[in-house]
Amino acid sequence: MKSREELIDDLLTLAFAEDVGDGDATTLSTIPADEMGAQRLIVKEEGILAGVEIARMVFEKFDPSLRMTVMIPDGSHVKPGDIAFVVEGPVRSLLQTERVMLNIMQRMSGIATVTARYQERLTGTKAKVIDTRKTTPGMRVLEKEAVKIGGGGNHRMGLYDMVLIKDNHIDFAGGIPQAVSAARAWCEQNGKDLKIEVEVRDTDEIKQALAEKIDRIMLDNFTPERTAEAVKLINGQTEVESSGGITLDTIRPYGEAGVDFISVGALTHSVKGLDMSFKAVKS
Repeated sequence: MKSREELIDDLLTLAFAEDVGDGDATTLSTIPADEMGAQRLIVKEEGILAGVEIARMVFEKFDPSLRMTVMIPDGSHVKPGDIAFVVEGPVRSLLQTERVMLNIMQRMSGIATVTARYQERLTGTKAKVIDTRKTTPGMRVLEKEAVKIGGGGNHRMGLYDMVLIKDNHIDFAGGIPQAVSAARAWCEQNGKDLKIEVEVRDTDEIKQALAEKIDRIMLDNFTPERTAEAVKLINGQTEVESSGGITLDTIRPYGEAGVDFISVGALTHSVKGLDMSFKAVKS
């Protein structure tokens, strides 16, 4: 598997290819090659700032001569008018990196902001809100990083780093015992040490999953009342995750039911970017 840095570098390569191509026609035609200047990132909406360190990678990849001075780090609560950072260097480079950087920072900050709101609703419980695989293709590593910056946690990165046996797997495999046994055998044959989670639909399946001594049980589309009953039945024998259409308005009762994790696809799949702009510093 590629490392985090390699995945981000691939993403930035594609981002510059689709936005800059062989050069910004407007900038190259109107700005002298030796023109130097500075731009600052201005926050225009209250939220949680995320993506500052990724922005640094954007600037360094496009033009290592660009110099970035950070005023507000990732994870900070920001408000309209705040200046997150200033970047100095060739004006052509500043203008050609602007949109790639803003696209990333606005989306990451939007995700971090929404995550913080969800986690705040769980204050006083042991539950942690976590993400899913419902991410923007190619941007998963950044979107999951934004969730952590916002105070949430990450579920599996992809299909390769955890065994999650869902209802379709169970039905095709012939049942929970058969699916878990096959998963363990496959992991052993391939030299993989992966956690195993099983999605359950009712009390009988909870009992079957517990008998297999797995790492986590996912309660899929349970009501808060059924969730509390399930947590009591599981009684700390394994981690418990709630999933399925849980929103900002409905998350609190699931946390109070005693689960360890609550997975929410909305952290990443339908987030509005945090408003900000990258403006010239006038001398």
